[in-house]
Amino acid sequence: MPKTEHFQWYVEEFAPTEFHHHAIDELYYAGRTAFQSVAVLRTPTFGKMLVLDGDTQSSQHDEKIYHESLVHPALAAVRDRGEILILGGGEGATLREVLRYPGVRRCTMVDIDGEVVDLCKRYLPEWSDGAFEDPRARLIVGDALAFLKEDRGTYGAVISDLTEPLADSPSFPLFNGEVFRDIRARLAPGGVYVLQASTAGFHNMALHAKMARSLRAHFTHVASFFTHVPAFDNDWAFIACSDAVDVAALDGRAIDAYVDELRGENYFYDAQTHRRIFSLPLYLRRELAKPGDAFV
Repeated sequence: MPKTEHFQWYVEEFAPTEFHHHAIDELYYAGRTAFQSVAVLRTPTFGKMLVLDGDTQSSQHDEKIYHESLVHPALAAVRDRGEILILGGGEGATLREVLRYPGVRRCTMVDIDGEVVDLCKRYLPEWSDGAFEDPRARLIVGDALAFLKEDRGTYGAVISDLTEPLADSPSFPLFNGEVFRDIRARLAPGGVYVLQASTAGFHNMALHAKMARSLRAHFTHVASFFTHVPAFDNDWAFIACSDAVDVAALDGRAIDAYVDELRGENYFYDAQTHRRIFSLPLYLRRELAKPGDAFV
């Protein structure tokens, strides 16, 4: 009997010519919310996984690679970490990483899908690790676009953990010049806007480059960085934007001093990792330098 017949499989269609297969040990939940399809399952290799609209969002055994990359380069760079804003981030892992810094007075998380948040609390409590119960956490179930319009607070960092701006994604309306201006207006002096920004492989970097080109029209410093996330089976990219600081050029001693202040131990990120994830290969640097389409 072929070994594949021992399992049922979750098959992620990453592109029309690229599929990723994960064996399933257990299916905890599968259904739909008002906004998207949701599945929570367990795999032999990566442990529990969250899947939204057929796409892997994070896995138990390597989610810290993604979430530490998204959060800590930005927080290491900002002047004031007292108030932080997260857009999306339903699992609560981004919130968890922000609240590991003792100097954060409040972290506001805005996610449109409260059902996903509740499912993650139920099936994936390791991701948030008590962050939702932290008195410094403010969870708003609502539209991030409306929040940015109505809110008048300022934040040392705005962290976007939304899905990619594909035409069929609920995040698509959040990637345009008007929204970038609203985010910029929410940043405190010296602040950083950081976002997950699609894939960075030689064969799938076009959307990331389009996102970076779009942001360069609105921020003085726009720095791409990436790392391999095994559960995604891809090089995953992020972008750090600021008018005050070039996150790519942070001093290693300042990074390690910041990391030393965090509660608990990092799994992935420190000064040496920072240098690696901001050291882009030549093919990606060439793609980022090309003129081309941008979100308007």
